[in-house]
Amino acid sequence: MLGTMAGGAADCQFWHRNLGIKCRLHELANKRRISVTGASKLLANILYSYRGMGLSVGTMIAGWDETGPGLYYVDSEGGRLKGKRFSVGSGSPYAYGVLDDGYRYNMSVEEAGELGRRAIYHATFRDAASGGVAS
Repeated sequence: MLGTMAGGAADCQFWHRNLGIKCRLHELANKRRISVTGASKLLANILYSYRGMGLSVGTMIAGWDETGPGLYYVDSEGGRLKGKRFSVGSGSPYAYGVLDDGYRYNMSVEEAGELGRRAIYHATFRDAASGGVAS
């Protein structure tokens, strides 16, 4: 399972670590890994309990479990969306341009990986806050 971060670095890092601990505890208690759906719901519920307190978190929770691939977007207010493709952060408009142009339903793993690399490249090249060119 993978979580991406957009928003306040400290908030994102804290809540991702917190989620990691809770996922490991779930695995110890239940003798199986938590599902992607379960992990995203857990994070959304936690963040919902802190809504209105100024957190800045926008994250994608992605992974593969017994039900197949899963991708969810979770925000600081506890909102949670399931989808096939997401981009979060200030470079999102650039990444979405590439994703919207190149995404197909039946892509191979190699094609999907290349599309993801191109989306990240364009986001970081065009947006200084995404780690790219500083103007």
